[in-house]
Amino acid sequence: MGNTTAVSPHTVSDYERNSYYDGVAGDGEHPSLLYRIRSAKYPWIRPAGGHAHPPKSLYGVHGTTLSHFWSAVGPQVRDLVKSSVKTCYSIDPAHFATCGEDRKNTLGPAVIWVTVYPGSTSAGTAHKVSQDILGLLKRNGVEDVEVEWQEAVTWKATGPALLPVVGSDDPTAQFCHHLTAALGIPIATTEREAEDAQGTVGFFFHENRDKKGNPSTKVFGVSNHHVLRKKVEEKYEFKGAGAPRQYVQVCGIRCFQRGLDEIKLAISDRSTITDAYISNINKLGEEGDVEEFHQLQQKLGEQKHAITALEEFYKNLMAQWGDITLRNIGHVHYSPPISVDVKGGRYTHWGQRGAYLAGTL
Repeated sequence: MGNTTAVSPHTVSDYERNSYYDGVAGDGEHPSLLYRIRSAKYPWIRPAGGHAHPPKSLYGVHGTTLSHFWSAVGPQVRDLVKSSVKTCYSIDPAHFATCGEDRKNTLGPAVIWVTVYPGSTSAGTAHKVSQDILGLLKRNGVEDVEVEWQEAVTWKATGPALLPVVGSDDPTAQFCHHLTAALGIPIATTEREAEDAQGTVGFFFHENRDKKGNPSTKVFGVSNHHVLRKKVEEKYEFKGAGAPRQYVQVCGIRCFQRGLDEIKLAISDRSTITDAYISNINKLGEEGDVEEFHQLQQKLGEQKHAITALEEFYKNLMAQWGDITLRNIGHVHYSPPISVDVKGGRYTHWGQRGAYLAGTL
């Protein structure tokens, strides 16, 4: 007798697995369903005959109870998933709208959408974690939320959050500006990295609605075409799902290294000043001017504090930002070519672009 493999009662059918998310991504590259809560309120009905499953559209969860509580429950949901999923994963709050035969969209409930690497997680594990998630939500007063799991390859397309602007009294103030979201943030692209081509972001803006008129969570940055593309006479436009991305990073190699060198120089300068204070304190001795003695000790303490802060700052920069691939803040979305003598006006149009940035608003 041959071996048989038990099928989990939580496993979805092949048809549902392959067609459930039809329409979510362009070019037919929608993800595969691994598991979803078997909600009696929101059942999935297989279309009769040979009709394809109604396509879905992806929306944000603005204005929902889940959106209101997400900052509180989101980290706890992450911990539940992390405890059971041993490979890369992602978690997103989402809304799905299904297009019916009348061509009208029906908006479903808010969904906690978990993505796991193909073959890494069983439907049984997804079911158990989903029940824990629902229990967590109920304890926090969050109702009418579904949990769904998809299988897809995830990767870290963005680096750590940009640094906050600090006050002038902070020892790191003059060394963190190139890694903050303030105007003029230095950028470089993967395509032009070998040429050491660098530029800056002019400004950021939030896209209110996408091309379909749906609310959008995307943020764009604007810069010049020649900063982003090697071939200045050609238009570039990101083609969507499946197309290779031209990544944009905070600071090119040279810019980042210059920032590190400035920190090391500041530490060296402050160390020299510290040695001078120590020497003066030793010369003054305890029998010298008491007020001057205390002033020197205070200044010595300030220098030591600054050196410690700068050394820790340097260490964190190397750990979190040292690899240029960790400094991704998005990818080039659109960039028109550079044109000369535009419309006979004898001026040059340098072109601009939009780059998707990490996170949502």
